[in-house]
Amino acid sequence: MQSVQKVRHRQVDLDGLEVFYREAGRPGRPALLLLHGFPSSSHSFREVMPTLAEVARVIAPDLPGFGMSCAPPVDDYDYTFDNLSRTVERLLDRLGVERFFVYLHDFGAPVGYHLATRAPERVRGLIVQSGNAHSEGLGEQWDSARAYWADPTEGRRAALPDWLNFAGTRDQYLAGLPEHLRVLQPPESWHLDWERMSRPGNLDAQFALFTDYAHHVARFEEIADYHRAHQPPALVMWGRHDAYFDVEEVLAYHRVLDRMDAHIYDGGHLLLETHAAECAALMRAFVLDHS
Repeated sequence: MQSVQKVRHRQVDLDGLEVFYREAGRPGRPALLLLHGFPSSSHSFREVMPTLAEVARVIAPDLPGFGMSCAPPVDDYDYTFDNLSRTVERLLDRLGVERFFVYLHDFGAPVGYHLATRAPERVRGLIVQSGNAHSEGLGEQWDSARAYWADPTEGRRAALPDWLNFAGTRDQYLAGLPEHLRVLQPPESWHLDWERMSRPGNLDAQFALFTDYAHHVARFEEIADYHRAHQPPALVMWGRHDAYFDVEEVLAYHRVLDRMDAHIYDGGHLLLETHAAECAALMRAFVLDHS
């Protein structure tokens, strides 16, 4: 039995696009798609996958431009969340996955919501961890981004925080955390992220995705319509010290979803780095309850 719970590491060619993914569990079990956010990769799920594999077939891809997947230049690949979702869709089709639970974190949220709104019948349930889909989650820390999206001039770009560097990568893990949580963060995570992000041309890809996030924000009402019409069961997990998405976002999910369970932890934006065991237990029970 233990062998089926071990994580396998695979590479697949999707029409010339090399995509890395981690997989665990038996093919006959309900599928669980884990979508990472910025600046991380499927490495974020290393500690939860063995537990989840007890009840699900777990698939965690590295999105193009992240982790161990290829990072084609912006002239060769359209770095939009819609296009990322179509790459993930090709992976699911290659693996024979028809219906699935989906974990949405950060940049993974717009990718997953493109999948869900395009084919709602495929989604068995949502697991949301700092995955924003309402204006309530975008506090004043997003003011400069909103200004740039509305008027993308060089002056507006110069006013943006300087986050596409090693310090900005590290801050995704540490920003807003008290000392008792900072010491729980394994530093190799942001070192790995930055090593992969700093590949030639990749910062242009990351900025293109940041720019396209404006289209995700513009889709909030469409996503709300999806929630209201299809009422997917949802598990929402949040770190109360998340410096990027406000905790008020949790109540926004609660107001529209009838089957929604929420848990707020003493953690940050990358919650699985400090609360993997707690989150894995919740996710395992969620899959069992809705399979």
